[in-house]
Amino acid sequence: MKPITPKEYDRMAQKASPSSPSLKNCLLAFVTGGAICVLGQFLCETYQQWGLSLQNARCGVSVTLIFCAALLTAFGWFDNIARFAGAGTLVPITGFANAMVSPAMEFKSEGIITGLGVKTFTIAGPVLVFGISASVIYGLVLWVMRMLLPL
Repeated sequence: MKPITPKEYDRMAQKASPSSPSLKNCLLAFVTGGAICVLGQFLCETYQQWGLSLQNARCGVSVTLIFCAALLTAFGWFDNIARFAGAGTLVPITGFANAMVSPAMEFKSEGIITGLGVKTFTIAGPVLVFGISASVIYGLVLWVMRMLLPL
């Protein structure tokens, strides 16, 4: 049996894989991502009407969207929405919540503390370390630039 060349393999893979409806996927991602952003703006306006300052309302929106995405992931609904909407569900805050909760849910059978809790912190650790480190470095660069180039 003669080995398959890379060109033959590419031809076979092209034949076997279905084409992706790119325009449809882009439109669904745009509409879904936009809907999440509209929901965020609606929540911000609502929180402000309830008496929160703009800064606190924005914080409330972040917490609400993270909570909703985590809850949808925990119930197994986020994946179904993502399958339909595609990249539109990856609006950074909802995608982050899903990325944090989804792997942790795989370990819920080991218990809430030893499975779910530990895995959540195992996943969150590197994200927090690199996020905080990047924030500190960015802050230092900004501080140095302001010292050198006062505006």
